[in-house]
Order: sequence, then C-alpha cells, then structure tokens
Amino acid sequence: MFKTYYEVLKVSTSSRFELVDITSSVENIVRKSGIKNGICLVFAPHATAAIIANEHETGLISDIQKFIKDLTKPDANWSHNIIDDNAHAHIGSAIIGSERIFPVIDGRIVRGTWQNIFLVEMDGPRSSRTIVVMVIGES
Repeated sequence: MFKTYYEVLKVSTSSRFELVDITSSVENIVRKSGIKNGICLVFAPHATAAIIANEHETGLISDIQKFIKDLTKPDANWSHNIIDDNAHAHIGSAIIGSERIFPVIDGRIVRGTWQNIFLVEMDGPRSSRTIVVMVIGES
C-alpha cells in the first residue's frame, strides 16, 4: 500500500554559521512512518539555510563552515545587504540547496557510514528553523 507521512521539526540555532545534526530526528520520523520502501525528503523552507549530508566530525564541521564563509563572503559589498545584511546566506542556500532526498529500504533511511544529515545555518542565530521531513512509499 502506497502512503505518505510527514513531520515538521523545529530547530534552534545559536550562531550565525552553524551545522545542526538532525540525523536521529529524521531516522525516528522514517521509523514512525511505517514506510518500508520509498524516499525521504528533508527540506528546509528557508532562503538562508540549507541541508547537507556529511560526516559529523568536529574538524570537518569547522572546515565546512569556513568553506561556506570563503565561498559566500559575508563581509562583501553585496547589493542585498542594503536591505537585510544576509546576502551571503541567500547565496549559500541557492548553491548548497535546501533539500536532500534519501532512499528508504526495509524501513530505514539509506545513508553512508559517515553521512549524517545537517541543517546548515548561515543567518543565525534563529529561535526556530523549520524542517519538513516527508516519507513517501509503500508500507
């Protein structure tokens, strides 16, 4: 039987740039969905945040944050900064992407041994970032 299931996560961030590991929350949602085989969409409906899958290692997390800062140049003279001073975060979200899709096989999300799922905050701190997790497939 084909079905869909979703939940909305709320995540608080404490820094302008931050990676928040949401892997266990996403895995719990997939488990609760009862879906055996299908896909899991993880989507951040924000123009200044992104979703990635990568290793949860302190040095790498720092490297990713540094790379995003180097790439998006938060201190550059962006035109949008006249309005909101966060053009770098919009650019980062556009380049990185606000969603990731993972296969679900035998009731479990498929990810690599070193792949965790992160919200990438680029315009924090924020008291409530929304992440929509939708699981679609057969039960």
